[in-house]
Amino acid sequence: MKYIPSLDKNFSPMILKLHDFQKKIKAGVSKQLVVICIERNDGYNYIYKIDTFKDHAGHDKENYEIVERIIKTLLWLIGGFKIYIAGSKAIYEQILADYQPGGRREFDADFLAKAYESPFFVHFVNYGSIPAFKPQNIFFTANVNGCRIGFDAGGSDRKVSAVIDGQAVYSEEVAWLPKLNSNPQYHHDGILDSMKRAASYMPRVDAIGVSSAGIYVDNRIRAASLFLKVSKDDFDRHVKNMYIDIAKNEFGDVPLVVANDGDVSALAGAIELKDNQILGLAMGTSEAAGYVDENGNLKGWLSELAFVPVDFNPNSMVDEWSGDYGCGVKYFSQDSVIKLARAGGIVFDENLSLAQKLKYVQKLNEEGHSVANEIFENIGIYLGYAIAYYAEFYQIKHVLLLGRVVSGKGGDTILKVAKTVLYDEFPELKSIKLSMPDEMSRRVGQSYAAACLPIIK
Repeated sequence: MKYIPSLDKNFSPMILKLHDFQKKIKAGVSKQLVVICIERNDGYNYIYKIDTFKDHAGHDKENYEIVERIIKTLLWLIGGFKIYIAGSKAIYEQILADYQPGGRREFDADFLAKAYESPFFVHFVNYGSIPAFKPQNIFFTANVNGCRIGFDAGGSDRKVSAVIDGQAVYSEEVAWLPKLNSNPQYHHDGILDSMKRAASYMPRVDAIGVSSAGIYVDNRIRAASLFLKVSKDDFDRHVKNMYIDIAKNEFGDVPLVVANDGDVSALAGAIELKDNQILGLAMGTSEAAGYVDENGNLKGWLSELAFVPVDFNPNSMVDEWSGDYGCGVKYFSQDSVIKLARAGGIVFDENLSLAQKLKYVQKLNEEGHSVANEIFENIGIYLGYAIAYYAEFYQIKHVLLLGRVVSGKGGDTILKVAKTVLYDEFPELKSIKLSMPDEMSRRVGQSYAAACLPIIK
């Protein structure tokens, strides 16, 4: 490991641990093939194969530690509620225990079961019983015909665009506070108000595209932080089908597509760059992500990289929500900035909010504070290694960096250091281009890209 974060010297990149394990297996004589299949709605799945040491040959703990992190990665990157394991009964038994009530990964099993509205299963099968590969392709060809509404639901503001035959004739940004409101009517009225404003600039509405943080299946809201304060009963009754109901009742049941905001950010990047294989990473309150594949389409993956492990160190910072260690949210969000600032001796006024603490560090950095600069250098090191790990699962040509953590001077430092680490440590990945879109493209581009999602027949 050539690059060590100065404020987090115990950082142990997942990609290096995986490569070390693979080298040991390649040099050994006692190995077995382990096949993992992660399945989500409608049978869509992803299959991952890894060679491990044979069961009960003195390496069961090492096998488990690597495969457990891979399964955790796949669940939050691909999404799913069924895990099929072939090739290792020992690994299966430990994973099964992890994802039971009271197990180490109870949070993951419970969250994903609710998101997909299905019980969570872990199955041991023989190789021949692994389901056939079934990918999902959500086709996207920058649909621009007709009169379209593009809506982007953010945590602090909502954006909307009216698009006629590919031209944005109106765009607007309105502040709102969805995360603080428990009344679903507040959310409904805000969404409808923005959409009606956009509709007023067009002769008709032919389609609606929505970009929003959270998990969406068949245009239904399954989990979203925007509705954090809404009770479960109100969520089930009034929120789950909110976008579907608005499209049907207010705009004549026009074509509707609701997508995760990370995916739509990646789509906006694809439109701007006129290219594909784009991974969008937004570093703000959390770590959000989206991906456009080699055909310019979405894959239906969760891409919830906030829960994907990037640090193999079991003593690294724990995510309070999932109870797991080394997850991306603590490396690529305002939490990371604050964590590293404290490690570097920066003292905060604890009356400040998390966002205000981030701004304080950014202000120190603009003023030439050495530790503040070090913080963003460290995040750049994290990012260089993390991109190499993400490239194990995504085919990447471009990485777009977004979010308040990469604004200002600190963002330039993160970008520069991440490139150095990625290209120096992983020369085979030098073709990956890292960049940051300008602020205007981020703001207007998101709602415009959302408008391009639906297909008008």
